[in-house]
Amino acid sequence: MEERYSKAETLALRRKHIGPSCKVFFAKDPLKIVRAQGQYMFDEKGEKYLDCINNVAHVGHSHPYVIKAATKQMELLNTNSRFLHDNLVQYAQRLTATLPEKLSVCYFVNSGSEANDLALRLARQYRGYQDVITLENAYHGHVTSLIDISPYKFNQLGKDCKKEYVHVAPSPDIYRGKYREDHPDPASAYAEEVKKIIEETQKNGRKIAAFIAESMQSCGGQVIPPVGYFQKVAEYVRAAGGVFIADEVQVGFGRVGKHFWAFQLQGEDFVPDIVTMGKPIGNGHPMSCVVTTREIAESFGASGLEYFNTFGGNPVSCAIGLAVLDVIEKEDLQGNATRVGNYLLELLAEQKKKHPLVGDIRGVGLFVGVDLVKDQQKRTPATAEALHLIYKLKERQILLSADGPYRNILKFKPPMCFTMEDAKHAVETIDVLLTDS
Repeated sequence: MEERYSKAETLALRRKHIGPSCKVFFAKDPLKIVRAQGQYMFDEKGEKYLDCINNVAHVGHSHPYVIKAATKQMELLNTNSRFLHDNLVQYAQRLTATLPEKLSVCYFVNSGSEANDLALRLARQYRGYQDVITLENAYHGHVTSLIDISPYKFNQLGKDCKKEYVHVAPSPDIYRGKYREDHPDPASAYAEEVKKIIEETQKNGRKIAAFIAESMQSCGGQVIPPVGYFQKVAEYVRAAGGVFIADEVQVGFGRVGKHFWAFQLQGEDFVPDIVTMGKPIGNGHPMSCVVTTREIAESFGASGLEYFNTFGGNPVSCAIGLAVLDVIEKEDLQGNATRVGNYLLELLAEQKKKHPLVGDIRGVGLFVGVDLVKDQQKRTPATAEALHLIYKLKERQILLSADGPYRNILKFKPPMCFTMEDAKHAVETIDVLLTDS
């Protein structure tokens, strides 16, 4: 593939024209990626890298079926949703069929941030309240309304940056959190913390519009809430007049394997009031969605304001969305996530026995975190070691990232076509690097 600029020229132009807060992976030696296929990415020299981190290219980079659906529709028509088009209603029908029955009304938008921002508007309009409960280390998007409810971001700005209408509950992390794996009922204990916040808020004359949580925290450190936590939180929040927003932007569309949506890990008796989705929905195409109940949607419409989104739900986006759903089903990618994810967890569990640096392995399907620690007892985060390891893996042409509040958690969230051979190769390489370190 012919390059327009050398890597050095690309980097120089980026520094000149792109905002300095827009960071690159591997800042000491950034990658220049020119093409990708399946679970592999290729640099300008043709070197192949195993992609363990790209949950946006959900069904695989450059999937031919998705590309064909996009180009076929693009050749015919792309316009806005004020015109009738079958793609929009067909996609809404297919998407809501994957959700509990009461979640039946869609708003199509263009990014996870747009989806979460709209979810807040829906929640606030529904009851007329303003306050939001969010989780420690949460990240819900880059627009102002979402930075305000994302401790992962606003804590970097200083201790006085939390808005008075935002309330932060402890992350339901049973490895590193307030209530750990030895607690008899961590789900109830963490939910009680939310209840206390609600009571305190009410004492101060404020009312809760919504509780928002990623169904599994990603930037917060691959945290999987204990089963029963969401049910209890939803009970307390709804009793206070609020709604429950499940953010599936990172973890939806079958990534957990056994379920299509990560919130379903909590059990059939839990149904959110609003679900947001993004990243994997379009396999790299910018699209997203908010799904809610008829009652909440009617309340939003009763404000008298029309909701119109220029690109949301356009025929091309919907054709792509339908193609992604087709591929997930036809290629049994949920089954693959379960099989490969379980194998990956088994391989990593062996590393935990072998290497003191590996403190905890947690995950479901193809959403797995490796918590690196300096001390097994104290669980001291091994931040520098995690950074060193991801750079060493890059040298071995394996792309992995470190995240979490201490940047010490290795994140596996690869394209869903990731194979057992890929898992074995990645973990064997980690083993060699940890043995040599």
